[in-house]
Amino acid sequence: MNIRVIGNQFSVCKIKDIKDVDFEDDYCFVGKTDEELSLVCKTELVPQNAEERDDGWRAFRIEGILDFSLIGILAKISGILADAKIGIFAISTYNTDYILVKEDNLKKALDALSEEGYQII
Repeated sequence: MNIRVIGNQFSVCKIKDIKDVDFEDDYCFVGKTDEELSLVCKTELVPQNAEERDDGWRAFRIEGILDFSLIGILAKISGILADAKIGIFAISTYNTDYILVKEDNLKKALDALSEEGYQII
């Protein structure tokens, strides 16, 4: 399975509303629940209305379109990273999964995945 590193730095934010979110950018993940409105975006695009933010995240994705019948893909990756003592922030889209790790853990995460047979591209 191929893992593609995304070359940007990301931030995880809690925002008041979506009016200043740049939905035209390549990467913009919004999550809304009854308790909060969250945003993951490139660090340089964090909106002014962010109530809280955590910078310094890097991302990679599982390449290709993952069929919904596939089981355990994210669990296996998160298990490998947990064994390496690396915390993650995971995002799933219709097509695939994105895994974010702190910048200082990126090389360690990619090395751990590579050792387990993942192809890093």
